Amino acid sequence: MAINFNTALGVHPQALMLREKRSEILAANLANADTPDYKARDLDFQALLEQKLGGGSGRPGLNQTREGHMAGKNDVLGAELLYRNPMQASLDGNTVEEHIEQAKYAQNAVQYQASLRFISDDFSGLMTAIRGS
Repeated sequence: MAINFNTALGVHPQALMLREKRSEILAANLANADTPDYKARDLDFQALLEQKLGGGSGRPGLNQTREGHMAGKNDVLGAELLYRNPMQASLDGNTVEEHIEQAKYAQNAVQYQASLRFISDDFSGLMTAIRGS
């Protein structure tokens, strides 16, 4: 009997990939905190994960049916990259609020570690099943 990794690992590999991309976006926000007119960006992680798992959001999108097709302008892993609304607008047009970005980055890092741990536990379970001990 063959092992189906999609069934064995569940949602965790997709979540790990999405968390990685989100950390890149949040890091870019932090790096541009002093750049005039820079607009903070983020992903709607929950909606994107539902879309990746086949639940869909009901919103039509662009389908890339061939490798050569261009992605949408704000396309990250098939999801629209959203702008964040600042709590307090700055005079230079920058919408990055460092304390919020740092908190979101830290939260995403903890969730990334949790996904890694879940995958590690899944592989440990598979190894135990294979060895039979």
